[in-house]
Amino acid sequence: MKNLLATIALMICPSLAVSQSIATDVVENHILPRIATLAESGQTLSEAATADCTATSEPLRAAYGDAFDAWIAVSHLRFGPIETAERGYALAFWPDSRGATPKALATLIRDADPIVETAEAYSDMSIAARGFYALEFLLYDPTISTAGDDAYRCQLVQTVTADIANLTEDIATDWQDNYAALLTNPSQNSLYRTDAEAAQELFKALNTGLELTSDARLGRPLGTFDQPRPTRAEVWRSGRSARHVAVALDSLRDLATRLSQGDPALVSDVDAVFARAIGQIEALDDPVFAGVATPTDRIKVEALRSRVDEIRAIAGLQIGLHLGVEAGFNSLDGD
Repeated sequence: MKNLLATIALMICPSLAVSQSIATDVVENHILPRIATLAESGQTLSEAATADCTATSEPLRAAYGDAFDAWIAVSHLRFGPIETAERGYALAFWPDSRGATPKALATLIRDADPIVETAEAYSDMSIAARGFYALEFLLYDPTISTAGDDAYRCQLVQTVTADIANLTEDIATDWQDNYAALLTNPSQNSLYRTDAEAAQELFKALNTGLELTSDARLGRPLGTFDQPRPTRAEVWRSGRSARHVAVALDSLRDLATRLSQGDPALVSDVDAVFARAIGQIEALDDPVFAGVATPTDRIKVEALRSRVDEIRAIAGLQIGLHLGVEAGFNSLDGD
């Protein structure tokens, strides 16, 4: 009789069978490798700035691109070590609707503020002047990248990259030493009491990434038909707007597939819809979404956003049902 009841329970709620292993798989094969890459690339970026701090340095710009890719690949994990001490915002203060980042950097450079002398002191600086988006201005903005004294600006670049290295190393250490075990070993006295709660955290991360991609990375430059906003695209100065969408979708595809394990048909559906979206971004040939200003090209970006929203619908309904969870609170809400 007990065996019969167990079989019926699994038929009604397949999540009972998969949730026990899903968090371990996601942590070991999705999160930890990407977090390790983030920390390694953050250190490489800092070393590149130490070797050559000039804005046009190709090795520095390449290291910036690699480290930024690594961040985008984990930018949906807005919980735990990334959320602690606002590390995620310190690494990635965007959207910046009020232009706080260039204002903060311009003030630092104008005043030659000594806070740039050490990364430890700089960690008390406003998040608007820290992280990858501040570094984009320092490397690619024609005004900020040439403002003030060359030596001071060099020190600022080196300190911002050292701060990035410290933040990414702290995130990796916390994941390795503590948070991975919290997600993979739920208990009644722990942050996650059950496997289902751990699965819900990961499901929420998937929804966070999809929302950020649709509403901010694509929605902001699209604006409206009458008033498109191409210069609101993410990192358009460095020509990386479309790349960020592609990197994010590739990482979210891996997470969504892992969350769908145990249901081969769902895995196939998820993989197919992500493949179509990634194919659309690869065929777009518009690295900064400048085409949103022209009707012919705008429709391509709108179609891409619609595809991402299709993924959101599948995630919200089918993956959520598969796991037996709801998206819950989104860490991006209210930003």
